[in-house]
Amino acid sequence: MNSGMTVRGISWCVPEKVETNELLVQEFGTWTPEKILHKTGIAERHVAEAGVPASYYHVMVANKFFEEHPDIARDTIDMLVICTETRDYIAPATACVVHGQLGLRKTCGAVDYELGCSGFLYGLGISKGFISAGIARRVLLITGDVVAKYANKMDKAIRTIFGDGFTATLLEASEADRVTGFDFGTDGTGFRDIIIEAGAEAMPYSDTTGNAYTNRFGNTHSKENIYMDGRKVLEFSVGEVPGSVDRTLERAGLKKEDIDLVVFHQASQLLLERVRDALGVPPEKFVIDLAETGNTVSSTVPIALARAAASGRLKPGMKVLVSGFGVGLSWGTAVIEWAY
Repeated sequence: MNSGMTVRGISWCVPEKVETNELLVQEFGTWTPEKILHKTGIAERHVAEAGVPASYYHVMVANKFFEEHPDIARDTIDMLVICTETRDYIAPATACVVHGQLGLRKTCGAVDYELGCSGFLYGLGISKGFISAGIARRVLLITGDVVAKYANKMDKAIRTIFGDGFTATLLEASEADRVTGFDFGTDGTGFRDIIIEAGAEAMPYSDTTGNAYTNRFGNTHSKENIYMDGRKVLEFSVGEVPGSVDRTLERAGLKKEDIDLVVFHQASQLLLERVRDALGVPPEKFVIDLAETGNTVSSTVPIALARAAASGRLKPGMKVLVSGFGVGLSWGTAVIEWAY
């Protein structure tokens, strides 16, 4: 079995429910749609319906993948890998739920891992491990969370940014290794900088975990909501991503000028522009594509890749620098030679 790996295809979907900037302004009673767009680069975001589990959308996007790639049969999938922070159950793994609903063969493995902004990159690394070890020839990697529901309705800093999105990516063994240069890292001392604190073993829900307070910026949240220290996350991203990029390029045997396109985690326009400036990447090579989807956490990179390919901006043979960074605090970077 070949130990190289290639990206064979990506499909993506978002929930039907849309929250526009105009809607948020009506609910906040302050700001303007233009101010939100200027601050975030986001015009609208999609939000999962209440009570609908992540597995519903995982199955939806996987079915869409098989519809869009009719040459890929379900019974050729050797491993199902799912990245989600919003699992259906404490046990079993959501991947097992999705496996059954997709009708994958019983000799196809299924596993979850919990990671956010760097999740797609870690998924590429996990998939390459299965393929390089000869365990799998085809890995279906699914990403996505129903995370927007954890934003407090009156937290402008969070609700304007996060949306829900889901992707299915097929990784396949190949003679030519087209996903290379992996660099991973973690600063676990910053785990509180992006956090939903209450609801698991360290802090179970209680009578007080839902008590909300409003900070000096006018943003309201409780320990049951998403919290993010935007300043620290920006400092982390600008501080760590350039070094990760340098290591990835060195491991891939490439220079910056060899890269045709840069697709990073679509966190916010401000953060992306700061990282781009730190790297010195020209705008024509740098993808900023979150206006219609918002920050979909682990799904931003594959959605941006798929949209760039669909628009013709990303073409076969191009070398793409991809990086995800955020919650954890964690990061992952690699180079993909686009093949389809």
